[in-house]
Amino acid sequence: MKISIGSNIVEGPWGGGNQFAVSLSRYLKNKGWEVTPGLCDKDIDIILMTEPRITSKSGAYNQRQISRYLIKKPDTVVIHRINECDERKGTRGVNKYLMRANMVADYTIFISDFLRNLFIKKGLFKNKNSSAVKNGADAEIFNRRGIKKWDRKSPLKIVTHHWGYSYSKGFDIYEKLGVISSVGNIRIKFNYIGRIPDDVEFRGIKIIPPISGKELADELKSNHIYVTASINEPAGMHHIEGAMCGLPLLYRDSGALPEYCSGFGVMFEGASDFKDKLKEIIQKYDYYFNRLKEYPYNSNLMCQKYEDIFLGLLQKKDKLSKNIRRLKYLAIFLKETFLHTRDIMFIKLKRLIEKVF
Repeated sequence: MKISIGSNIVEGPWGGGNQFAVSLSRYLKNKGWEVTPGLCDKDIDIILMTEPRITSKSGAYNQRQISRYLIKKPDTVVIHRINECDERKGTRGVNKYLMRANMVADYTIFISDFLRNLFIKKGLFKNKNSSAVKNGADAEIFNRRGIKKWDRKSPLKIVTHHWGYSYSKGFDIYEKLGVISSVGNIRIKFNYIGRIPDDVEFRGIKIIPPISGKELADELKSNHIYVTASINEPAGMHHIEGAMCGLPLLYRDSGALPEYCSGFGVMFEGASDFKDKLKEIIQKYDYYFNRLKEYPYNSNLMCQKYEDIFLGLLQKKDKLSKNIRRLKYLAIFLKETFLHTRDIMFIKLKRLIEKVF
């Protein structure tokens, strides 16, 4: 089987979508699949669209390029993986654009129930051919090997890491944590790995430039508790990597964080209860440290679920004839090609296409 994964893989520290592409490509190749990043091959069985915003460094192709490919090979199955939303960064237009790109998809995979429900509640997504598959970190890199349990005598080291640096990553809480030097008689040290906004000035915080791979895992394991204060996070990889390294989670009640973190740490609402919840996780540290041996979200499990979906879809391809599918993708291609035209003929054509499809 041959699959195209629509992501330009970036070496070094980058976002969670890049890590997903690396993990899935490696897994499928090990299982005997042919994997390509583009649409040049004429015999692709599955197209996995991961980033249709091709202005992004990681975006390999979008719905227009996919529809052009499908006009020639309409029996190719198209899956759209959605891992983003306007709510995460306070942007406008991302949700609607993703749903426009979704027109080419036979099946849609969201990276959390939170994200899927968000699109449904907004009335943007109605396709029943969808599911939520949780992200997972590479267990060969992010694991408990070498981690040392906090002895309750040395300072308690708390860590977080982010590639993105929008304020919604949780800088309101990180700034607050930076000035907490102790809880009772326990000294606190906070380490931040990654980039920070220009207008944020951390006090009492050790800042480590972005790192990745084993270097990142080793740095995480030198800490005791992982904190994430991200707002409206569609899923994220940072807290998964922290948990896989054995760090109890102190996490915000926002976005998909409860889905990934519940049972493996303590949840806080915001700045008002943060210090109380910090005290609670300190008290329950031993319990959660042991509990994290059972943390389930590794990349192998994630990739296995993706492969199961791929194989299932290939077994029951769309029952529409190739000619009907070809017509559908021709319509999408024309609609995307003349999206901003003011020519009256194409405006009428677009309206007709929208009614039919």
